[in-house]
Amino acid sequence: MKVGKGSSNKISEFSLVFSDFAVLNKSSMLTIQDQFKLTGRVAIISGASKGIGKAIARGLAELGASVVISSRKQEAVDAVAAEFRADGLEATAIACHVGDGAQLQNLVDKSIATYGGIDILVNNAATNPVFGPLETMTAEIFDKVMNVNVRACMLLANLCKPSMAKRGHGSIINIASVEGLKPSPMMSIYSVSKAALIMLTQSQAREWGAEGIRSNAICPGLIQTKFSSALWQNEEILDHFVSQLPLQRMAQPEEMVGLACYLASAAGSYSTGGVYTADGGHMIAG
Repeated sequence: MKVGKGSSNKISEFSLVFSDFAVLNKSSMLTIQDQFKLTGRVAIISGASKGIGKAIARGLAELGASVVISSRKQEAVDAVAAEFRADGLEATAIACHVGDGAQLQNLVDKSIATYGGIDILVNNAATNPVFGPLETMTAEIFDKVMNVNVRACMLLANLCKPSMAKRGHGSIINIASVEGLKPSPMMSIYSVSKAALIMLTQSQAREWGAEGIRSNAICPGLIQTKFSSALWQNEEILDHFVSQLPLQRMAQPEEMVGLACYLASAAGSYSTGGVYTADGGHMIAG
């Protein structure tokens, strides 16, 4: 904002405009509680039938957003949406296999038809079909991982962008991983895909910021979900891993929600292109 001479004590006379929320009251700033409110916002969350995706979807809904629960199986997303609605939250279930371009288009079209537009996208769906050394990875494995973990995130964001641009704001939250920052043995292609997703996030932020669209990446560490069960169900691997963490434990999916809510809301209106770790200290461990 450009201010004139002698205006420093008259900020309240100006309409302060932030790219991610409406014109503020001339006499006061929004309270921090108001900045986190998502009333009237619409969020699509992929991979939302369980784990991190479901936890983030609930968090956004509890702050007032209308959430679109998406995952591969209709019965799974129906169950989550019904659970949310029983708790007084607004939710719609739309099945979508993110590796299928036609299903991505259907997800976006139905979301807009139901709620009028899209404000928030959480790209959470991911795959990691095998654990093993890099030299054993095949072209088929590489293509499957990159198709779901990177290509689908790009395509879904591209489909949501016109609605976000029309509304004058948008928040894209890509769920990456600390594996995209510091690879672990036996997780080679997954690590490559998450590193690519981080760069995709920063490219989105760079290109779309002028239209009021922000993009940020969350990099979880070891979270107790079905997706990571091959790691934490092995006591020897789990004990070795957590012994190196400053916090000395793995996390629960709900511990990713606060950061996602910050990035989705007006509280995070000046945050874009960020790469946020929530890893118990993994990145600073030896």
